[in-house]
Amino acid sequence: MADSNFIDYVKILCRSGKGGAGSLHFHRAKYVPKGGPDGGDGGRGGHIILRGNKNMWTLLPLKYSRHIFAGNGGSGSAGRSFGKDGEDKIIEVPCGTVVFDADTGQYLCEVTDDGQEVKLLRGGRGGLGNWHFKSPTNRTPRYAQPGEPAIEKAVILELKLLADVGLVGFPNAGKSTLLSAVSAARPKIADYPFTTMEPQLGIVEYRGNRSFVMADIPGIIEGASEGRGLGLRFLRHIERNAVLLFMVPADADDIKAQYEVLLEELRRFNPQLMDKQRVLAVSKSDMLDDELKAEIRPTLPTDLPVVFISSVTGEGITELKDALWKAITDDANRIEEIPITHRPLDGHHRLREEDEFIFENVPSPDDDDDYIEVEDDGFDEDEDGDIDYEWEYGDVKE
Repeated sequence: MADSNFIDYVKILCRSGKGGAGSLHFHRAKYVPKGGPDGGDGGRGGHIILRGNKNMWTLLPLKYSRHIFAGNGGSGSAGRSFGKDGEDKIIEVPCGTVVFDADTGQYLCEVTDDGQEVKLLRGGRGGLGNWHFKSPTNRTPRYAQPGEPAIEKAVILELKLLADVGLVGFPNAGKSTLLSAVSAARPKIADYPFTTMEPQLGIVEYRGNRSFVMADIPGIIEGASEGRGLGLRFLRHIERNAVLLFMVPADADDIKAQYEVLLEELRRFNPQLMDKQRVLAVSKSDMLDDELKAEIRPTLPTDLPVVFISSVTGEGITELKDALWKAITDDANRIEEIPITHRPLDGHHRLREEDEFIFENVPSPDDDDDYIEVEDDGFDEDEDGDIDYEWEYGDVKE
């Protein structure tokens, strides 16, 4: 996968901006006696925002931009002047991106629509200036609030492709051949296992200028839910598919047994996949005559539509499209109406190379990140007669 541009799993470090410190300032003018406090508020820190982009199909840009830092808010100043807000950082992601906490594996949020924005990390609020704290009994408040600190979090982004139909089957079951036969997609096809190394999407034309999207993922083997083979890495993509098309070759020893193995792997990966509509296609049926098909039919599952197909001769392709379209257009099965329960990331669902990724040379926050209030030992007047308050770097004092 090193030479592939398709990246669907990446770990990044995000940091929102800290809020600016409020100003401690007193108005002093020649003809304004007792001007009073007029320190302005600090600006808020920048947010980390995710935005869906329908023109993106991979998380590759984030693979080489691991640090996403928003701007800090500016400090307040005299005359009730507010500090400027920190610059927001917007992360463009493909539609279908899911975010998890890198430390706990807990699901955080997802982006499914083009232009949808999700605030991943909130910027710190700016501190209040001292003019907020004046009162009849405290006319010269000599304190102001520091800004709220930044929020730093390492997150994992998973891309789950949006498609109407997902192909599920063992290696060399004919999934890529079917996708190339019914769409303009040209996946690599060869006579050895795991020819497909990354998901492929194709648009399948149907009657009346209608169409639907079909996704092909690498073959699944028994034990995939426990981390075997390549299928586990890409099983996440079929969580968003409205219909699952199981493919078992006609030369299999037991078609029903292979189907049940595939179904069990999906159940172990995410039990919610059992609620999706399913269609079974017996591929490579050009090797069977009518007599053999009649013998095989009674042994096939009876709880879902079964179609004998051949991607080479075109046998059964029209019937397969009809069955898939019927399942897709079922009112109770529309993809946008299917809620998805994203399982937390555990040891089996993580990529070791991403989990072990170390964020090196992480820039430290700006020098004005945190402040503490100095013990009040009086205040000094500058040349203009303004009162300046003293600050020093350190941790925020509660």
